[in-house]
Amino acid sequence: MANANGWGDGASNNTIGWGQGANNAIGWGDIHADSWAGLTDISGLPTTDPDAQAFITAAAITDPTQQSAINTLVVDLKGYSIWTKMLTVYPFVGGTSTSHSYNLKNTSVGQLTYSTGVTHSSLGINGNGTAYCNTGLKASTIGISQNSAAAGVYVGTTANQAQFQYGTFGNFHLYKYAVTTYAPAVNNALVAANYVAGTNVGFAQSSRNNSSDILFKDKGLTASTLTVASQALNSVLDIWILNANNYGGGTTNKVSFFYISTGLTASELTNMYTAVQAFQTTLGRQV
Repeated sequence: MANANGWGDGASNNTIGWGQGANNAIGWGDIHADSWAGLTDISGLPTTDPDAQAFITAAAITDPTQQSAINTLVVDLKGYSIWTKMLTVYPFVGGTSTSHSYNLKNTSVGQLTYSTGVTHSSLGINGNGTAYCNTGLKASTIGISQNSAAAGVYVGTTANQAQFQYGTFGNFHLYKYAVTTYAPAVNNALVAANYVAGTNVGFAQSSRNNSSDILFKDKGLTASTLTVASQALNSVLDIWILNANNYGGGTTNKVSFFYISTGLTASELTNMYTAVQAFQTTLGRQV
């Protein structure tokens, strides 16, 4: 029977409708889907990935958007099955020298130290042409091998010519030879014949998976294959960001992401780009 308060058959005859669920506005009804898609389920609350949380805690990241971006990045990399290949991941989030210093993959390894001239903002780190960030890690000990290594750098501002973006000069670096020309090295000598065209800003990645060639991927474009033989890992020089150790010709542009990993395939480089580009977009600094 119908009544004023709707404690009845739950059809259109009542106002509040504590009935069948599909026939009332509030929907305290017969199935989970009718009860506002289960928004009252406590077990449905989102959780933070433990690796993301370790970084958030160490770097003292308090901004909810930044926390969410970091968590999504880690979850995405794990979903693509490339998180285990990462050795250092510097997301440069938080806006301070301290927050920028931590390695997302392992906060107790590779904490950055800075030379004079490195500046920090919400957009990342900035060089002045001679400044550098020191990972304190060498190619020979970081976890890569002669024929399995990769690195990527996200350049957020227009780069000038003849500048190193990261690495150790002579065998593990990214050299910006001209406005839209790169010279990548992944455990190989700098070979002029292997200069490759690219855009001026965005995510540039280089990877080696064998002794004979390397892959270079610029932003979301198809990866290029460059024929260049591998050579032994550098066991003397620490890997730098914003400059190449033992050279002195560093970048003056802004860097907002950097990683080193074991070798990534072309499809893995694409997945890495997708995850990092989404991360940068969430933070409003994508290019």
